[in-house]
Amino acid sequence: MSTATSTAPAWVRQRQQPGALARLFDSKPFLIVVCLLPAVGLLMTFLTYPLGLGIWLAFTDQTIGRPGIYIGLENFEFLFEDPIFWGAVFYSVFYTAIATVGKFGLGLWLALLLNQHLPMKSILRAIILLPWIVPTVLSAIAFWWIYDPQFSILSWLAMKIGIRETPFDFINSAWPARWSLIWANIWRGIPFVAISLLAGLQTISPSLYEAALLDGASPWQRFRYITFPMLLPILAIVMTFSIIFTFTDFQLVYAITRGGPVNSTHLLATLAFQRGIPGGQLGEGAAIAVSMIPFLVFATLFSYFALARRKWQQGEAND
Repeated sequence: MSTATSTAPAWVRQRQQPGALARLFDSKPFLIVVCLLPAVGLLMTFLTYPLGLGIWLAFTDQTIGRPGIYIGLENFEFLFEDPIFWGAVFYSVFYTAIATVGKFGLGLWLALLLNQHLPMKSILRAIILLPWIVPTVLSAIAFWWIYDPQFSILSWLAMKIGIRETPFDFINSAWPARWSLIWANIWRGIPFVAISLLAGLQTISPSLYEAALLDGASPWQRFRYITFPMLLPILAIVMTFSIIFTFTDFQLVYAITRGGPVNSTHLLATLAFQRGIPGGQLGEGAAIAVSMIPFLVFATLFSYFALARRKWQQGEAND
């Protein structure tokens, strides 16, 4: 007699469906938004709001202690007829162009030198960084002391050895003061350019130079066809930052000359401060500051198109 045996079905625990909160935290878009919120909040508070407020003030006649009203383009119309404003525009562009060329010429030369096998390279690199890490105001005070007609060490040495009978006039005439500020900016900016380009040089494979040497390439040909093309991306980025930092320079100019003599060394940043804070014309000062935006946008576009050109050379798609 055969008995039929039946097995009971195995008990399987039903998986509990996740709640709405769990599904929300599993959502990738939600996590992206949550992670970006602190950064967006900081940018809105410390960047977007001041920028928006400055643009709004540029279209008002607000002064210190009195709320302004919307006046449209009157501030800009006044600036277009102001010779002091156009003098600041000219000197800002001139100051940025000459200082940038000087910083990149000397900085690239210094980076190539430091990339060689030199004794105590680490100490030399640390010493070279000193002009850049010193606070700008301290550097400006040091240069003011060097340029001052009464206390200048250069004038004292020149008169001591008999080269001159009177002190040098560095900052009491228009063009000597302009060139003096440019040299001070170049001295301060060289370390940033040199160390940044040195980092780029360290990424270039030595095998490229060895192959070029085997092919009989001269030092200039190695620089032109290997060093410069490989450095182009970092050159574009460093030059963009250098142009922005130089064009918006304030502390160095204001601490040495305060825009003088006779407003000849005003940059747009120092002129905006003088009109807006000591002068009390917040609307006019904001309009001068807003006029700097097209120049800064141009510097950013320069970096972008230089990087895009480099990608095209390497056969990559532009993102």
